[in-house]
Amino acid sequence: MTLGAKVMVTGGAGFIGSHVVDLLIDSGYEPVIIDDLSSGKKKNINKKARFYHIDINDPGIKEIFKDEKPDYVCHQAAQISVSNSVRNPILDARNNIMGLLNLLEFSLANRVKGFVFASSGGTIYGEGKSFPIAEDTPLYPTSPYGISKMTSEYYLHFYNQTHNLKYVSLRYGNVYGPRQDPSGEAGVIAIFIGKMLAGDIPVINGDGEYIRDYIYVKDVARACLLSIKNMLELSEIKNQRKTDRTFNACNIGTGVGISVNQLYSSLQEIMDFNKEAIYGPPREGDLRKSILNCNLAEHVLGWKAQYNLKKGLKETVEWFKI
Repeated sequence: MTLGAKVMVTGGAGFIGSHVVDLLIDSGYEPVIIDDLSSGKKKNINKKARFYHIDINDPGIKEIFKDEKPDYVCHQAAQISVSNSVRNPILDARNNIMGLLNLLEFSLANRVKGFVFASSGGTIYGEGKSFPIAEDTPLYPTSPYGISKMTSEYYLHFYNQTHNLKYVSLRYGNVYGPRQDPSGEAGVIAIFIGKMLAGDIPVINGDGEYIRDYIYVKDVARACLLSIKNMLELSEIKNQRKTDRTFNACNIGTGVGISVNQLYSSLQEIMDFNKEAIYGPPREGDLRKSILNCNLAEHVLGWKAQYNLKKGLKETVEWFKI
């Protein structure tokens, strides 16, 4: 463990990134936040972290790398909406691919020790055939967002093989928890809670039988921390299923699939909300089912989800009530 190491957290004012920053500070690390505040919020910024208001595509990041000299980069900044990526794939690629390349080039130039990447277990595999999905499953993303995450992993592999830049790619399930924006298109739990607290009836897209692996944000932050702690020992993450393939990617989920209908029922019970949902048309690009096998993360990172859905939903609801 490298206590006192400096970690640049992109998207550190955002939903997931701010939780990563908080945990890093609590664990003795020195985080530096990069965020353009397009979706992140100033109120999420930990006062013990240095903050730079800048886009990850901005050439000015070069000077921040030179001045701060981070030991690690934890890259959480992204365009996160699947439906937005379908409507505007060029913008998605600019943020999620070109932004990554900008960071990778400056990481090389400044001898960063390791790079943690926020990938997407919910979209990168496409429509699965058997569940839960493991990391050696072929990648067939069906949305530009999933394509950008897959492409980013190929670039990370290239930088690792060609320049020996160590990295871990964390393929998140559907992340939820405090600080998630209830007004956006991504994050059905935050959207439902926001509507229900206002007394409004939420809209369920399609038939409500879209199944996801919902993972609590504090569990995700802990996966990022463990990736940094173990980075120097994880130059290559070997697949545990007796194949010749090696991986620098770990699924981060619970291994439990929950339908939107089940999710809504759970929130109704927790919030004592007796109104039935309205059903609308399905969204373009949405997968029918996604459940992640997370045995590899447990083996190589010592990580396992600590929050079940009920516990995570209760904490999330309480935060939204404040």
